[in-house]
Amino acid sequence: MATIREQIQAGVRPESPVARGGAGLARYGLVVVIAWIGMLKFTEYEANGIAPFVSNSPFMSWLYDIFSITTFSSLLGVVEIAIAVLLAVKPWFPRLSAIGSLMAIGMFATTLTFVLSTPGAFEASAGGFPVLSSTGQFLIKDVALLGISAWTLVDALTRR
Repeated sequence: MATIREQIQAGVRPESPVARGGAGLARYGLVVVIAWIGMLKFTEYEANGIAPFVSNSPFMSWLYDIFSITTFSSLLGVVEIAIAVLLAVKPWFPRLSAIGSLMAIGMFATTLTFVLSTPGAFEASAGGFPVLSSTGQFLIKDVALLGISAWTLVDALTRR
């Protein structure tokens, strides 16, 4: 008869149903989030919503010199939907999925810089840093999405 410890260890092995379910939830949860937000980029609401982040970014503000707010948002939507599709095809095309993971890592690393470049990301009425405003709270969740993206990269490169 297996000990409790042995039963727990068996349950957390990469091939266990719990581990496979968690991996699927991480990967396809990320796909849903990126695809959904990518589709929203085609709306005026979302285009205007991301404008303060982009316009205050030292890395991205120049894009508004080339594209209108709505055109840039639509282009970003295309990229985000492409990332979601690439992440989703891992069972059939792991190398393509790894490219999607790299793109997601780049996207979330970029959006995390908005915490530092967007005015009002820290709550002034509470003394500023480290207290996040609602804007800062919205952005900081990308730390977790960045981590999941890194995991999907390793998963795509190691599991065939």
